[in-house]
Amino acid sequence: QVQLVESGGGSVQAGGSVRLSCAVSGYRWSTYCITWFRQSPGKEREGVAAIGGDDSTFYIGSVKGRFSISRDKAKSIAYLNMSNLQPEDTAMYFCAFAGQVLNIQNIPPLRLFEAWGQGTQVSVSS
Repeated sequence: QVQLVESGGGSVQAGGSVRLSCAVSGYRWSTYCITWFRQSPGKEREGVAAIGGDDSTFYIGSVKGRFSISRDKAKSIAYLNMSNLQPEDTAMYFCAFAGQVLNIQNIPPLRLFEAWGQGTQVSVSS
């Protein structure tokens, strides 16, 4: 059973940076996709960045150039480096796992995700 544990959230001022980590356990292959979602009160959950099993990546427009998703396959950890954070980036951030997803060209459909982390809060003040 796949399990995900996020860490690294916190409070920063606008323009600051935060790195989120997502530790993956319970899956023996490395060709999985990790997608970072976020949700703030009153808003729908949105996928912001994804990395496929072949290390292809996708970012939504509002974070492109500011967020960077990466992974350390040896450690089974995925990262989301967030820079130039803005108050509108304030949200609970979740990582989600989808097995055997390659050639990422968009946020994968929700039905593909098999496991979710517990979430980590990122708060950005102006």
